[in-house]
Amino acid sequence: MTVQRTTLRAAAPSVPILQREDLDGITVLTLNRPETRNSLSEAMLAALSDALASIAADRLLRAVVLAANGPAFSAGHDLKELTARRADSDGGRGYTRHIMEACSAMMLAILRLPQPVIAAVEGVAAAAGCQLVATCDLAVASASAKFSTPGVQIGLFCSTPMVALSRNVTRKHAMEMLLTGETILAEQALNIGLVNQVVEAGAARGEAIRLARKIAAKSPLVVRIGKEAFYRQLEMGIAGAYACATDVMVENMMARDAEEGIGAFIEKREPNWEDR
Repeated sequence: MTVQRTTLRAAAPSVPILQREDLDGITVLTLNRPETRNSLSEAMLAALSDALASIAADRLLRAVVLAANGPAFSAGHDLKELTARRADSDGGRGYTRHIMEACSAMMLAILRLPQPVIAAVEGVAAAAGCQLVATCDLAVASASAKFSTPGVQIGLFCSTPMVALSRNVTRKHAMEMLLTGETILAEQALNIGLVNQVVEAGAARGEAIRLARKIAAKSPLVVRIGKEAFYRQLEMGIAGAYACATDVMVENMMARDAEEGIGAFIEKREPNWEDR
């Protein structure tokens, strides 16, 4: 059974800026501001944050697909919204900080979400839109997808997108994107590790859902443990990372799902996950 829900923060009751669809343990969130190229406006950031908080609290949900309507996945921050606040008494400094902090908090919420998040990218992912792709745990790109961090071309270096980008691709690839602002195509994004796979145009959402279903078939407890440990050990030195991973491995081994999974493997049967 498919249940459709939308977030409460919408541009208008009949046109939600973020659509939500729950598909048997998988949630599909769809950016729905095609007229602004799905820019990450204040309202969009709030809608995404609300949706992520709701998903994090739902133990029945096992994976998330993040997609978008229209020709762009996301063109990044809403520059018109930011520019309009230059009329503020502080020239817009306070509002700009508010938006950047809200965006950073939303990106961190994706990393801290118990469920893996898969980006389904059709069209352009630029600036903070590229950051959003890099932040997701996995990414499927359409052959028509394009990626860039073009801020340097308009006098605004993509410093916050840099954080996610530099943690996904090599330093020189990241610096080239950041310093030139040039667009890379889907195949190059695949080659540098920004996305996991490239599919034909129009197929990214379907393939991301297929990938989500593969993940959803695993023990949700083990997936939660693994995702949290993955990002935690990345910030450590090698010795600390091994110590952290050892602790996680021991605790995981004590879980009922580990006992069940190993038993099922030995007995050559399908496991029956209990999420504990």
